[in-house]
Amino acid sequence: MKLDILAIAVHPDDVELGCSGTLLMEKMNGRKTGVVDLTRGELGTRGTPELRAEEAARAAAILQLDVRENLGMADGFFRNDEEHQRLLIRAIRKYRPEIVLGNALEDRHPDHGRAGHLITEACFLSGLRKIETLDEEGGPQAQWRPKYVFHYIQDRYMQPSFVYDITPVFDTKIQSVRAYSSQFYSSEYGAEEPQTYISSPEFLQSIIGRHQMFGKMIGVPYAEGFITEKMIGVRDFDAFVRMDT
Repeated sequence: MKLDILAIAVHPDDVELGCSGTLLMEKMNGRKTGVVDLTRGELGTRGTPELRAEEAARAAAILQLDVRENLGMADGFFRNDEEHQRLLIRAIRKYRPEIVLGNALEDRHPDHGRAGHLITEACFLSGLRKIETLDEEGGPQAQWRPKYVFHYIQDRYMQPSFVYDITPVFDTKIQSVRAYSSQFYSSEYGAEEPQTYISSPEFLQSIIGRHQMFGKMIGVPYAEGFITEKMIGVRDFDAFVRMDT
């Protein structure tokens, strides 16, 4: 299946926090969307990998994804090396996305930054025809390079290169985050489990506040922010959408 937008995340729930509103908006615009999770999040303090997989499936249904796949890399111990790059290259060539949304290039959690650089490099290498990979049936894959790689902003604040208005779908985005009841604050789960940095009510409020701040930048209630390393060009000024009128 060819996708228009592929979001790649090192942990199930990274996409929901960072760019699920954008995926929902693009779905409303008729695009095919999908998620590739690199790990099962098995080192998470709360819950289990099996429960995390169930939560990811619930979130995928809320986000109306066309596909969600997990590459099964080792949480915490994957590396940005040839082995892991080839694994991700196969997924990129499988779905042939026009745009990739990936982890932040630097963040509080070291997995996020390492994954962000892995995603950037795999997207570039995927376009080199002399790198040979095989599909699930053992046939050769054609090279494919996404047109853009945008990195969503995670825990640490970074000045975004651009923001995306997600106001119409913000409530649905929050529903997708709450699908991970083992990870985030929930009155129905985990009273006996250790509390973590992300399991408090204040953490989710900080996420909402971040999106409100990004929205304020363009005069809308809620937005998601992205970093791009590639210069974005326009052919005429009509490409700019004025949001603060």
